[in-house]
Parts: sequence; C-alpha cells; structure tokens
Amino acid sequence: MNINVSEKAIQWFQNEMEATSGDYVKFFSRYGGSSPLHEGFSMGITKEMPDEIAAETVIEGIHFYVEARDLWFFDAHDLHVDIHPTSEELAFHYNPTN
Repeated sequence: MNINVSEKAIQWFQNEMEATSGDYVKFFSRYGGSSPLHEGFSMGITKEMPDEIAAETVIEGIHFYVEARDLWFFDAHDLHVDIHPTSEELAFHYNPTN
C-alpha cells in the first residue's frame, strides 16, 4: 500500500491541523459514514504517535501513515489524498495497488 499526499493537501494539514516536521498523521478506519470501499466505515485522521506502521510516506518531515490494524479498510488499494476543488476540504481516492 502506498500513501500519496498532494501539495495542496500538505498545505491543508499544515494550516488546519498545524502539522509540522516531526509530526505523525494517522489515517484510520472509522465506524460510521461510508467510503467507496466499505459501507458503514469512513476515513478518519488524527495526529498521534504510531504503534505499528504498515504504510508510511514522509513529506516535508511530516509522517503520514496507516497502522497494521487498519490495513483491512484499504482492501489492497493505495490512498491518494488531495483537496476537493470546490469545498477545499480533504478528498480521499483509492486506487488498486499494482
């Protein structure tokens, strides 16, 4: 699994979550809502130290990661994080892992 974060999304994390170099941003499965991969579950994000990293990318010193216990949510898909053009909020896209 790969995690890709666009430049605009990085700016969002820096502005909205005050993420700076050395911080850890976790993507995790959250009960409630829906996603293209699982009805009844949606994407959650939080700043916290990891327990068991399964996938990670580091951009501008910020660690974006997924824990091993949340891999099931991605169902063999890569995560692409961008900004929605009209709402200017985070947008999550899931592409099958090659």
